[in-house]
Amino acid sequence: MNLAPLRTVARVVPAAALLLVVTACTDRSPSSAPSEPASAQAPSAQVAPTSSGRTTAMNIRLTLNGHPIAATLNDSATARDFAAQLPLTLPLRDLNAAEKIADLPRKLSTSGAPEGADPEVGDLAYYAPWNQLATYYRDAPYATGLVILGHMADGGTEQLATADEITIEATS
Repeated sequence: MNLAPLRTVARVVPAAALLLVVTACTDRSPSSAPSEPASAQAPSAQVAPTSSGRTTAMNIRLTLNGHPIAATLNDSATARDFAAQLPLTLPLRDLNAAEKIADLPRKLSTSGAPEGADPEVGDLAYYAPWNQLATYYRDAPYATGLVILGHMADGGTEQLATADEITIEATS
């Protein structure tokens, strides 16, 4: 008689029983799950898809060279953490003649963020390895550690290309 299947069952059953006990003793229903601190939550706004299919959660205003530019942040943990820092005025530096970057006051949460992203012209993004805001006025390649935060309205990229400072504020 082959006893290998019985040995396997003898090892699996206690582990499965333990898992069931731990699961039954843990109350993690959505109604009892801890919520994020209020400081990390962005003001509420209706979620709507953009023309690129990216979901938006918060309207913001960028000021570049004295010109206001409408933009939206997506509904991600990283974008909500970024919104909690607003308003911000940051000096911009050009990188690779495609994007303007700025150092952020503190690191942002990347909880649930993808490994990287392929930014589009007009995107606002967080480059986690360097703790920087990245804003794109030309096409740029996929980057590991890049998290898309949102997108600026058409016309903003022309102002961005020559800007040396950005002010970002929440709007209603």
